[in-house]
Amino acid sequence: MQILGQTSTGILCGSLVSLLQKKDVALIERIQKRFTKMIPSVKHLPFETRLQKLKLWPLEDRHIRPDLIEVFKIIHGLSSVNFSTFFEYSTHNRTRDHSVKLNKKRSRLDLRQHFFSERVINIWNSLDNKTVTATSLNYFKSYLDIVHKDGSFSELRQSV
Repeated sequence: MQILGQTSTGILCGSLVSLLQKKDVALIERIQKRFTKMIPSVKHLPFETRLQKLKLWPLEDRHIRPDLIEVFKIIHGLSSVNFSTFFEYSTHNRTRDHSVKLNKKRSRLDLRQHFFSERVINIWNSLDNKTVTATSLNYFKSYLDIVHKDGSFSELRQSV
């Protein structure tokens, strides 16, 4: 997929889900619930437990993961997207948790809050130091999975 003349599939993955209406999300979640009940080894378990056993993310969290992976790739130069196109580092000396904080630009338009760069900054800034300073993309993905598995990922999403 071409965005700004550059290849980047992660940027659009999250965009699609974030633009869905609540009724569409509910429909997709119903389908996911029904599908996971078809798997004999987990069909008797509650939905959240089925997702955990199958190592699946809930729909509301699933669209955030590729966005965060794309941010990591952009920050570390692993993407053809230029960092300054979407982000700028926070210049505040009082950055808690980690030094890779991103600055959220002010905007007068509500439309901007759905932009990729605005959608991920709060969650990125809420991640722990070990996750954002991972030495490779695979480590970053593993750390994201750990944050998700221990339940703190949903807390991060709800706190922003």
